[in-house]
Amino acid sequence: MIYLELFLTFFKIGIVSFGGGYAMLALMRDEIMARGWLGDEMIKNFIGISESTPGPISVNMATFVGSSQAGFLGSVCATLGLVLPSFIIILIIASLLKSLMKNVYVNGALGGAQPVAVGLIAATGISFMISIVFPNFGNANILEALKNVETDIETYVIATLIFTFMLIFKKIKKKQPSPVLLILVAALLGTIICPLAALIK
Repeated sequence: MIYLELFLTFFKIGIVSFGGGYAMLALMRDEIMARGWLGDEMIKNFIGISESTPGPISVNMATFVGSSQAGFLGSVCATLGLVLPSFIIILIIASLLKSLMKNVYVNGALGGAQPVAVGLIAATGISFMISIVFPNFGNANILEALKNVETDIETYVIATLIFTFMLIFKKIKKKQPSPVLLILVAALLGTIICPLAALIK
C-alpha cells in the first residue's frame, strides 16, 4: 500500500539522519530513486521548490514527494513519517538532557556525527552540481562526459549573474544578501532569461 510505504520510507530517513534537512537530502534522493517515484531531474526541481517555500527543506520535500505519489493523504503520510522520529527523540532527549550531556560517550557520539553531517551535505551538493553540468557523467567515462557538457547556457548565465549580484551587494552593504532576496532575484532572472534562450534556440 502506497501510504504505508511512504510513511515507512520517510520514517526510516527521519530516524537515521543527523545534521538537519540538508544532510537528509542524500539519503532521501537515494530512497526516492530506488523506488522509482521520481527521476533525478524532478528531484532537483522539488529541492529547488522546497528551498524556496517556507519551512524546513526536508519536511517540504517529503510533503511534495508524498503529494506527487498519492495526493493529499500521501503528503500527510510522508511528512508524518519524516518528523515523527525527530519528535520522539527530542522528547526523550529533553527529559534526559542534563544527565546525557555529562556523559562522555554521548558527547563522543555527537562529536562523531558532526563531520558525517557535513560530509553528507557536501556530497549532496557536489552530486547535484555534477549531474547538472555533466548530465551524462553516470553513463560515460570522464573524457566523454567532458565532451558532452550541458549546453543550457541560461543556467550558467543566471548562476554568474547571481554570483556577481552577491559580490556587489556585499561590497555595498558590507554583508551577505538574505536567501529570500537571492531567491527573488534568481526567479526574476529566470523569468527573463529562460524564455529568451528558448526563442534563440
